[in-house]
Amino acid sequence: PRGVPLPTGFLRFLADNFLFVADLQDSEISMAHFNPPQIQDNANGWGPCAIPEKFKDMPYQPFSKGDRLGKVSDWTGATYQDRRYINKYSSQFGAGNQYSYYHDEDESSFQLVDTTKTPKPLYQRNRQRYNQQRNMRRERERREQQRAMAQSAPLSKTQKSRERDRMRLQKKLQKQFGGRQRWNDRNQQVQTKNRDASIEVRPDWKVLEEMDFPRLAKLRMADVDEPNEIVQCGVLEYYDKTYDRVNTKNERRLARVNRIFHKVTTTDDPVIRQIAKSHGNVYATDIILATLMCCTRSVYSWDIVVQRVGSKLFFDKRDDSEFDLLTVSETATEPPQDEGASINSPRNLALEATFINHNFSQQVLKMVRKRKGSSDVYRFNKPNPFVTDEDEGEVASVAYRYRKYKLGNDIELVVRCEHDGSMLGPNGETQFINIKTLNEWDSRFSNKNVEWRAKLDSQRGAVLATELKNNSCKLAKWTASAILAGSDALKLGYVSRVNVRDSSKHVILGTQQFNPRELAAQINLDMQNAWGIVRCIIDTCMKLEEGKYLILKDPNKPVVRIYSLPEGTFSSDEDDEDDDESDDEEDDEDEEEDDEDEKNGDAQK
Repeated sequence: PRGVPLPTGFLRFLADNFLFVADLQDSEISMAHFNPPQIQDNANGWGPCAIPEKFKDMPYQPFSKGDRLGKVSDWTGATYQDRRYINKYSSQFGAGNQYSYYHDEDESSFQLVDTTKTPKPLYQRNRQRYNQQRNMRRERERREQQRAMAQSAPLSKTQKSRERDRMRLQKKLQKQFGGRQRWNDRNQQVQTKNRDASIEVRPDWKVLEEMDFPRLAKLRMADVDEPNEIVQCGVLEYYDKTYDRVNTKNERRLARVNRIFHKVTTTDDPVIRQIAKSHGNVYATDIILATLMCCTRSVYSWDIVVQRVGSKLFFDKRDDSEFDLLTVSETATEPPQDEGASINSPRNLALEATFINHNFSQQVLKMVRKRKGSSDVYRFNKPNPFVTDEDEGEVASVAYRYRKYKLGNDIELVVRCEHDGSMLGPNGETQFINIKTLNEWDSRFSNKNVEWRAKLDSQRGAVLATELKNNSCKLAKWTASAILAGSDALKLGYVSRVNVRDSSKHVILGTQQFNPRELAAQINLDMQNAWGIVRCIIDTCMKLEEGKYLILKDPNKPVVRIYSLPEGTFSSDEDDEDDDESDDEEDDEDEEEDDEDEKNGDAQK
């Protein structure tokens, strides 16, 4: 306000600022200038269009910040000859050729350095090898001299005991390894041959899904509820308990039983066709389902045909496949690799094992004629659906149970399960059993010199452990099939050849009975993982379009692939058409030949 004096400090502030502004007005003010850089416009992408001048002649070598520095001036990458340092100090981009020298012009002053080795004179050649041989010869002579002196001198009790132990160990090793002594010669190790696929993959088949075993082994599914019984049919004979007393000292000859075994696939089963109208949306047999459950243990190739019809899935086996043959030593360290007509080839061993299993499963039963009203057999409500009037001969003892499993997410699985026989329990109740056989073909190769005739009675656990190792997949499938069928027991028979060189004559050396659930725990068969694998495959196939597909196990890799098949593959109609076409061609050729004969006859006349 007017009339109020200003403070002295404020007056001083005004005076100082006024003088500063006056000085700025009197002096020349220099302003900073901004020079914009030259920007290269890249019309075809991003980044510079050309290399800057200062980096134009400079070599560039890619590098990684994670590389270790060995030597500062290591341009070649070949400084370290030791393998330990090569992997330690090598760059992930390689040595590169940025620092390589290329000689363009021929100069007279340029000379190559001779890096060839100077040849040694004759008297120096092979000196090291000669010295080694001389030393080895001297050492051998010295050992022989000491052995001769030891034999001439009387041995003490301790030395005699050591000598006996040494000789006993030597004989044991010679017997165990059959005199082959392969532990000393790495070159004699058996090379595993590439196996052939169960079916030849055609070029027009497309791979839709690939599942490796490590991923399948991690799948889990909670315990599946108890199945619902839909249909039970067939006739079962009772087990003969006298075979429980068979041992190596009281062996029995394996008889040849001429009975008919029906191995009908899923879609050819008339009962499943009838059930599919009202129950379930996924259909399979117990052996097909067990193969999928235990696929992570399999080594040999196998294949399963999948048909998607509407919202239903059918798992089938091919008509001309060897799906029902039993493998032998499939999971062994050295599986059989003989070829051709050898009795120990994989296919001949499979045929022999299937032959033994069929005969043994019927021989151990009280074989009687299945008369109507006979009390020596157990009859289900319905007869065997596969028996026809055309069957010439007696049908094997078998019963079928069609069971429905609910796997969640509206998936209802109908399985045809089998029983091989029946027996009376401790309280007089009827129990259903599955009967399978393990066979010994050559103890030198299959059982690591564990002969059943010498070890089966005293060390049955060791024999079973060896079989679990060599036939893990086969035993797992048998156990899974017994669990699916609800069998009360699984009977295993031990059958061996009379002579290792004859695959037609066998003897029964013993039997053993297991509870399927307990055996699954003993062989480390996780049913939660088994159901998880089945559920994963079903979900994958449910996402596919209607058509026919093939699940194939790779013969040499732990992988299962799903292929899409063209229309008409594996169908009998296609074969019939081919046969008709070939017949028509033959008729046409015959007519042409007749015409030519008539013409020749007219010409001769």
